[in-house]
Amino acid sequence: MASVERFKYSNRVVIKSILGRPDGGRGLAGERVVVGGWVKLFKEKPKKDASQAPPPASAPAVVSVAHDLTCSEVLMSRMPLLRNLARIFGKGVSSMPPPPPPPKQLEIADKTPVEPVPTVAFLLVNDGSCVANLQVVVDSNMVLLVQVMAIGVSILVEGVLEQQSEPGKHIVELKAEKILHVGVVDSKNYPLAKAKISLESIRPSPHLRVRTTTVASITRMRSDVSHATHRFFQNMGFIYVHMPIITTTGFKDHSRMFQVTTLFKRTDDKGELSTVSDRENISLEVVKGAIREKSKRVDELKRSDSNKEVLLAALGDLQKANELALQLEEQWRSAYAAKMDFTKDFFSCEAYLSVSTRLHLESYACGLSSVYTVGPVFQANDSPSKKQLAEMWMVEVELAFAELEDIMNCAEEFLKFLCQSILDDCLDDLKFLSKKVDKSCITRLQSLVTSAFARISYTEALEHLEKATDKTFKTKVEWGINLSDEHERFLVDEIYKQPIIVYDYPKELKPFYVHVKDDGKTVSAFDIIAPKGGVLVRGSRKEERLDIISSRIQELGIPKEQYDWYLDLRRHGTVKHSGFSLAIEGLIMFAVGLEDIKDAIPFPRTCGYINA
Repeated sequence: MASVERFKYSNRVVIKSILGRPDGGRGLAGERVVVGGWVKLFKEKPKKDASQAPPPASAPAVVSVAHDLTCSEVLMSRMPLLRNLARIFGKGVSSMPPPPPPPKQLEIADKTPVEPVPTVAFLLVNDGSCVANLQVVVDSNMVLLVQVMAIGVSILVEGVLEQQSEPGKHIVELKAEKILHVGVVDSKNYPLAKAKISLESIRPSPHLRVRTTTVASITRMRSDVSHATHRFFQNMGFIYVHMPIITTTGFKDHSRMFQVTTLFKRTDDKGELSTVSDRENISLEVVKGAIREKSKRVDELKRSDSNKEVLLAALGDLQKANELALQLEEQWRSAYAAKMDFTKDFFSCEAYLSVSTRLHLESYACGLSSVYTVGPVFQANDSPSKKQLAEMWMVEVELAFAELEDIMNCAEEFLKFLCQSILDDCLDDLKFLSKKVDKSCITRLQSLVTSAFARISYTEALEHLEKATDKTFKTKVEWGINLSDEHERFLVDEIYKQPIIVYDYPKELKPFYVHVKDDGKTVSAFDIIAPKGGVLVRGSRKEERLDIISSRIQELGIPKEQYDWYLDLRRHGTVKHSGFSLAIEGLIMFAVGLEDIKDAIPFPRTCGYINA
């Protein structure tokens, strides 16, 4: 007989260890276990055990009440012969007193209380370890069933596993013998009280939504991706390193970075800064208001299938407004920074939350050869987007002595490894999500794993787009443009119908540290683009030549002093090296088929919204 596997750090048994067995738990019938979890569904039925049925109600007591009788009535009732003689001697029956009526019966109700019919509750309980729920049978003589029959109630119960007596989808059930704990819920105010609920409706409750099966499945997939990441790189001999999230190294667009400061603690600084804030913020807020209105207008035009020329004009106006906002933000920041004395700040200089750890990771690759890290990155992007968050989790990789082709091979194998791991370890979750979110999620992952990624240059990608004469793109196809989501979808969905790798981009589209090719126009950068998911991986070979990277910094007007430490990597023992990054949220969106990235992370942070 199989023995039950108890959780090492508590007395309970994890539900997955029962229902996740090949026999569905049948071999554990008869085992005594303690199980904890949250009620997902419930129903109540009368108890079938007839021996415990309440006794039948007693018959009502009957009391006879008689009326007064005369002497003649008594004689007539007892001697029928007298009635006959009375008829013979002329007395009619009508003159004779009638026979006495039967005594009146008065019913008196039995006041004995009727015992309630015993019932049992069938609770579907889940502890988050798997998709499947364990059915727990609770007798009404153990607890007030109203306490446990509500979605969201937590329960810790001891009992015996039994094979289900009635045919159904549950192979085994737990016959409760002791209720060790009940955590009740306020069903009127509990946001997950309904059996069916949409992802959008539970976003305001990120601290509770993991109790839904959908979010729990997504979370288990995130866990598997993280575990598979370490498994892949550890097996390949990479070294896991921790990188800082506070940095002094900014990027050209500082307005997209979160600044870290303690200067606001100083009351004397607040008065000086408020004058800058009030004056400069007025025009910026006006422009941002215009951007919101123009964005609404664009959305309306898209929904109404309006004239494409009108839509393109509206998109052009929106782009100009965004560019103006960027200029005003930079002016505001300059005026703001001029009033702030960062020598009095915590770090004695300007500091930011890191947009990427790749520069710091390079320094460790140039000493340990093959490194990777997993951690949060931050971007203060206030444009409304279903694919961007203020805080995201990134896998970043750096490999010394590697050319562009080497790192593309590594990125492709890594991405396929992650998708195969999800298929192997989270198949039950995928089957559930294929019913609730996207029915093609399993086949999409299988297709990515088995496909050979087509590799095309940026120039070849533009040629494909230019040949699509029957297709009108919102953004004109010409050299130097950033490939839009629309362009990427057309390439992977219509042309190649599989994931692709686009490489050798114009140098103006990529950061200063990317290796410049011999033509002086393109750089050694690549993107992996997948159907439904868009760009999943971005990578590049880094520029190892000191003179080239120095000229790029000067060309872009970047403060060189911020990157002096970074240039040391080129001054001392420089080496060819390449790397890439993968956003975990982006991969989860692709794998599940989610429409909004806020559903791919436990606690989403976006512009204007942070909860819990």
